[in-house]
Amino acid sequence: MPFEFFYTLTLKYKVLKNTNKMSNKHIENKNTAIDALGKSMRDAMSDPSQLETLYRKNKSAFRSAFFAVYPDFRHLPLAEFWKERLRENRDEITWGQKSDLLFLIVVCLVAGFIAKIPHFMGLIEDTFYQRNFSFTVLPFLTAFFVWKQNLSRMQTLVLFLMHAIAAIYINLLPVNGLSDTLTLACMHLPLVLWSGVAYAYCGGTWRDHSKKLDFLKFNGDLLVVSAILLAAAGLFTAVSFGLFELIGIKLEFVFTKFMAPFGLPAIPILATFLVYTNPQLVKWISPIVAKVFTPLALLLVVVYLLTMVFTGKNPYGDREFLILFNVLLLGVMALIFFSLSVDRNTSGHLYWIMLLFALGCASIVLNGFALSAILFRISEWGWTPNRTAVLGSNILILTNLVLVAYQLIRSLMQNPDPEAVKNSIGAFLPVYVIWAAIVAFMFPVLFDFQ
Repeated sequence: MPFEFFYTLTLKYKVLKNTNKMSNKHIENKNTAIDALGKSMRDAMSDPSQLETLYRKNKSAFRSAFFAVYPDFRHLPLAEFWKERLRENRDEITWGQKSDLLFLIVVCLVAGFIAKIPHFMGLIEDTFYQRNFSFTVLPFLTAFFVWKQNLSRMQTLVLFLMHAIAAIYINLLPVNGLSDTLTLACMHLPLVLWSGVAYAYCGGTWRDHSKKLDFLKFNGDLLVVSAILLAAAGLFTAVSFGLFELIGIKLEFVFTKFMAPFGLPAIPILATFLVYTNPQLVKWISPIVAKVFTPLALLLVVVYLLTMVFTGKNPYGDREFLILFNVLLLGVMALIFFSLSVDRNTSGHLYWIMLLFALGCASIVLNGFALSAILFRISEWGWTPNRTAVLGSNILILTNLVLVAYQLIRSLMQNPDPEAVKNSIGAFLPVYVIWAAIVAFMFPVLFDFQ
């Protein structure tokens, strides 16, 4: 397989070297040749010793050729090696091949048509989107990685059936008034579908902890790029509305009926494509977020705990206070995970390990308060779907925090080992997915759809 990769890379390099001499017709022929090489690469053989020579002859052209084919071979160790070697000097953005763009356009259109189903079928939009908003994005992200990772037919069939069963199930759930179990199922089902994206991203396996952590990093980068695209789309929409309003034309109807249903699902799909094909796109943002906000998060948690003690605020009978408490806890947990999974250089330093350990310990104390408050509410007012779901989530978070803190203290007492800490995070991800599946699929039955 590595020989096939370097053979394909060598041929693409030779094609790229003559790009400036080609006419538009020749460029089309080049793309056709590259596509043909991609199909026959498994049967190709070559000597990889020529790779370094080609690189030294024309580093710029070699770099462009490598990153053009890298998304198809990112699972190879040698491809990862060359990516690390070349990515520091890579400034251009690649949009992949014609097949990539065609796939992107098709899935964005299909996602938009799914979002338009209430309009086509006369359904209530709020009810439809409550149950189906995740199906406008997550199945298409899964399909993208199924395609890029070349999953087997059986693996693809399993993922398809998972999404189909989930869609049928969530739309058949009955509504008994203000159903808490329906709300919980709609909230937890996206996490179950997200596991399908992770499974496809990891190449059809859950056993490789490093791939799980790469997927966490990918999600962080995806959020950053999606936020940028969303802000740009919002600015473009506002300017468009203002310009047309000056001439007496209102675009609200066009926005609500066409731009929003097709544009909003397309943003995370486009962001996924950009991050996957351009790993260097936001490589500096994640470390900056981790370095800046981790100390601030530690300060916030400590001050919050001290303030709660000195003010005598009782969280046990105040539901709104408990909800904010859990939001703060989840935010801290997300920051710990993000810091450990994206910042390989900083996390190896003793100072950074100490800072994360302090944040982990403070979060454990915070989790303890939240857990005791939930248990108090259950003992006073009984079991409900919401209280049971929150209790289970807090127990999982507390367990994961303890494991992370244990690995951090081991890193402090022995040689710093960030990989062990990050592996403790990756190994726990399936547990969250299992709990989400229990809440989504079993709680409605256990609590009689109330």
